[in-house]
Amino acid sequence: MFEQDSKSEEDMVNKLLPVLVLVFALGGCVSLTSTEPTATPPSPIESEITLAMGFIPNVQFAPFYVAEERGYFSEEKLIVHIDYGMETDLLKLVGAGELQFAVASGDQVILARAQGLPVIYVLNWYRRFPVCVVSLKEKGIKGANDLVGKRVGIPATEGASYIGWRALLHAEGVDEAGVNLQVIGYTQVASLTEGRVDAAVCYALNEPVQLSQAGYSIDVMYVADYANLVSNGLITNEQTIAERPELVQELVRAVLRGLRYTIEHPDEAFAICKKYVPEIAEDSEALQKAVLVESIKFWQGDRLGYSDRAAWEESQRFMRQIGLIDAEVDVETLFTNQFVVESQ
Repeated sequence: MFEQDSKSEEDMVNKLLPVLVLVFALGGCVSLTSTEPTATPPSPIESEITLAMGFIPNVQFAPFYVAEERGYFSEEKLIVHIDYGMETDLLKLVGAGELQFAVASGDQVILARAQGLPVIYVLNWYRRFPVCVVSLKEKGIKGANDLVGKRVGIPATEGASYIGWRALLHAEGVDEAGVNLQVIGYTQVASLTEGRVDAAVCYALNEPVQLSQAGYSIDVMYVADYANLVSNGLITNEQTIAERPELVQELVRAVLRGLRYTIEHPDEAFAICKKYVPEIAEDSEALQKAVLVESIKFWQGDRLGYSDRAAWEESQRFMRQIGLIDAEVDVETLFTNQFVVESQ
């Protein structure tokens, strides 16, 4: 996934999400399947898999909870365990075959392939790159050029937030040296409302929603409006595709059904999330529901799950221009639409 922009020091932020962002773990697997005894023997299960998702249970993972609750996984004869946590070398594990599946962003796949890791992106989840720059409306920051001479907070100078930040400035021709960029960790809301920074690089499904729900008037620059970068999707490796293509097909098909149902039935999807996300309390329901509604805006689009070759080309070209990779790899090795097409 994508770098998850949460973990703020404030209580309101702690109730929320990840982001995206992209920290994962291998410990403490949580099974999506019920362990309660049934009156009749269950149908034979052909495959039991672990899916490394990142961070904690959250409404932003609604398509996967829906796929479990509505039986899309079981119809494919899958038992899916979601692995939450803090693993930073996720794609190294997928590339080495120690994990078969994970959720990660396109920039991570490009970096991994540039290092020779045989990982492949098999399903596009986020149609828009969910990084943005947020400011309080009183600051009058309407475009990237308005950031020159301003204090801008960012969680860290790495990961998806940093790539998104640099892509925004690059697209608008703004000299990075002209902006006072400050590392503030995951304290964007407090840093903005307390006036410590003029703007902050945020996860579009997190801090802007919090600020709006709290009554602040804000201006938001979405990186997706300036650069066509590949965001989160489902990742596997060459070995799994070669040896178990039917397994990849089954998971892709089930996740696509969960994604489509979530987009078309957000109220029901949110009700399902309550079963899987203990952080949803009565006093936070409005905020959590707003997060899901905003998330769906980043997921919906034509041909769900399908990867755009042009976006991969642009992402890789940009990453080379800013020195994140030394050379571009064959774009055909980064992704495949095979399993999405066969799921239609």
